[in-house]
Amino acid sequence: MTKTLHHRACHLCEAICGLTIETTEVEGSGVQITSIKGDPQDSFSRGHICPKAVALQDIQNDPDRLRQPMQRVGSEWQPIEWEDAFSLVAERLAAIQERHGQNAVAVYQGNPSVHNYGLMTHSNYFLGLLKTRNRFSATSVDQLPHHLTSHLMYGHGLLLPIPDIDHTDFMLILGGNPLASNGSIMTVPDVEKRLKAIQARGGKVVVVDPRRSETAAIADQHLFVRPGGDAALLFGLLNTLFAEGLTRDSHLPVDGLDEVRKAIAGFTAEAMSPLCAVPAEQIRQLARDFAAAPTAVCYGRMGVSTQAFGTLCHWLVQLINLVTGNLDRVGGALCTEPAVDLVASTSGGHFNLWRSRVSGRPEYGGELPVSALAEEMLTEGEGQVRALITVAGNPVLSTPNGRQLEQALDGLEFMVSVDLYINETTRYADLILPSTSALENDHYDTTFNMFAVRNVTRFNRAILAKPQGALHDWEIFVGLAEAFAAKTGKALKPAIAPAQMIDRGLRMGLYGDASGHKLSLATLFDHPHGIDLGALKPNLTPRLKTANQRVQAAPVEILADLARFAALQAPAADELLMIGRRHVRSNNSWMHNYHRLVKGKPRHQLLMHPDDLASRGLSDGQRVRVSSRVGVIEVEVVASLDMMKGVVSLPHGWGHARPGVQMTIASGQPGSSANDLTDECQLDELSGNAALNGVPVTVAAA
Repeated sequence: MTKTLHHRACHLCEAICGLTIETTEVEGSGVQITSIKGDPQDSFSRGHICPKAVALQDIQNDPDRLRQPMQRVGSEWQPIEWEDAFSLVAERLAAIQERHGQNAVAVYQGNPSVHNYGLMTHSNYFLGLLKTRNRFSATSVDQLPHHLTSHLMYGHGLLLPIPDIDHTDFMLILGGNPLASNGSIMTVPDVEKRLKAIQARGGKVVVVDPRRSETAAIADQHLFVRPGGDAALLFGLLNTLFAEGLTRDSHLPVDGLDEVRKAIAGFTAEAMSPLCAVPAEQIRQLARDFAAAPTAVCYGRMGVSTQAFGTLCHWLVQLINLVTGNLDRVGGALCTEPAVDLVASTSGGHFNLWRSRVSGRPEYGGELPVSALAEEMLTEGEGQVRALITVAGNPVLSTPNGRQLEQALDGLEFMVSVDLYINETTRYADLILPSTSALENDHYDTTFNMFAVRNVTRFNRAILAKPQGALHDWEIFVGLAEAFAAKTGKALKPAIAPAQMIDRGLRMGLYGDASGHKLSLATLFDHPHGIDLGALKPNLTPRLKTANQRVQAAPVEILADLARFAALQAPAADELLMIGRRHVRSNNSWMHNYHRLVKGKPRHQLLMHPDDLASRGLSDGQRVRVSSRVGVIEVEVVASLDMMKGVVSLPHGWGHARPGVQMTIASGQPGSSANDLTDECQLDELSGNAALNGVPVTVAAA
């Protein structure tokens, strides 16, 4: 029996916590994982982990996880050889594009894509050959307004200022619950201790949320806000900062602040209060407190992204940091300087170069809003989507109006999924191509180092050997590309391994061959606990990618959206609005097949204020019918004083008990899919991002 200790980062969420993993090799039984703990020598995560990290063992051992390509034959699944699978995909996709055009094939990439560097480096090696404009991803049910705002203001969608949480004196959080998410668009392991450290040094944490979330519970102040009303609150804050002379000069080169001041002159705290349900004096006092703090940072996350004015919200967050002198300032909001810098090495991107065929939604960075995916399949005519490729995603449970999407998937001519499971979406596929598991893969975090609260870097070696006959995800895309190129006669450049690409990025980067650090892959091999490259520091001016190298405070696209906001009316007094919620043991829809993550107190229920229950003749624990414009579900309701009156909360990602799903533990869980209620027509008109929060619903006895 041989025991070995390994060190790597967890890839399951954005916190990238360091792990110490013990494996044991037993003669005749192979190598088994025997322990997963936090790595105290990781200076970034400081030994912290959450329950998801321990479940890496369960993912590895899950008997439901696919380990070879599978082909659907009638209602059965049968193994197929890799080369046969690649040839079949190439043949079917090429034939569909030949008959119906390039855009007849669509692509959906799920959230785990950005947690896996092989997908980041090589998925486009194949997908780019398709030349389709029908590309979709989980971005447009999540953080798209972040990217669009940065694209318009700073010239690059990844140039995202991050809260300097370790040095700030005042942190204002809207639509974020980092105690449950572990931080998002803010890579911040051990976030609870970091928030409490703000308080310990005499600072203040304020949370704005329609629910008294886990983060709100430890904050100095919590303000309830009506779902969808965050833009009104932010307008009231910015207006107060201007009106009361609470602004500070910025060292940044800025265009358009006078236009902003004029454009929002009518959006006073008093005018905004009915729209956000926050008293005007509280709005004004919050603005004063924020401006008076030695340093402060305003941070908005998914709750303000996934609503009807998501882009306006993130624009206002940036402006509040800017006009108080806290943008590009220690203790405020700062940009990272990662070892592999995607801002420096890529163009600023593009927006609205084309629009979706049916509803005319704009592309961003070559992707269309996923709210338009189902209608592109269901609406007949030239350009109709007839084939779909999904990559590490489950849009039936993760995108609006999932039942409509099920109908669309059922009518496709061909579908292939790169995925580990037969889930609610992939059960419609003709082929499923599973990759090796995370612990059988090496890994470098190309994405979340871009959003980290410190500049850090590490390379993670594979812990377990690659099984015979298995392929890494990047090898799957190379195989698909080679088969498709051979079938269509397209030119294909030779592929190189992801690790070689990372080595090149490290050596060409800020800390590479031309620096004192001399970072390379070999350097990272010698530092298994990672390397801390220092605190964030002011750097925005030289990193700007706008045409004139100046911050654009008043993008014309955003100012044009103010008219839509000005027409906003407060909801009816008796209307119920639905929001989602996160849990530290969940990650969207795919962490529910592991007993240690689903055991304990149920968390799939609808939360509702006791007064709202009483007014409808309902009781705590009762089974209820929840209805929206697009659908009806049944779920257990739980009375909660943490809920704002007029608001109900249902987490997404549940509702696994559907025919054909082969996820044994998940299928046995209760709960219904929140996205059977969310509305594909309810979105942020500017970006096309789905408005998953603020969905009008009715609740009645089942």
